[in-house]
Amino acid sequence: MPCKFLGFTVSRNGAKLKVADKAIEKLKDRVRELARRTRGNTIGKIVAELRETLLGWKAYFGIAEVLSPLREIDKWVRRKLRCYLWKQWGPAGYRELRKRGVTVREAWNTSKSAHGPWRLSKTPALAIALPLRFFNHLGLPSLAPR
Repeated sequence: MPCKFLGFTVSRNGAKLKVADKAIEKLKDRVRELARRTRGNTIGKIVAELRETLLGWKAYFGIAEVLSPLREIDKWVRRKLRCYLWKQWGPAGYRELRKRGVTVREAWNTSKSAHGPWRLSKTPALAIALPLRFFNHLGLPSLAPR
């Protein structure tokens, strides 16, 4: 049975150190709290607050040897922010996508989609409009080394 200690899980034979699932869930709850749309903040302010939390988390859990959960959290946080921005754009979503280099067809299909913001945050259109470098430019730190 794996051993849990101070937010880490140590595998049976003690070979690998991994961030415990409970610690990951607590981080996700904190991100959800910070990226709540009803707080009425700009994306810059949200990333600044997230930066503080993520850098502290990275400093503590940086010694983890199993990196796949950290990469998943990185992707999840960016998706959460894409969803936040998509909701913030509202009816101007089509114009915002076009302004950021998305094709007419892709922008139209995304903006007229019946799917909700969370599902749309994973579409190619939003990945093109809000790529990794967009979040890097805002100062969003990455938990896992690339």
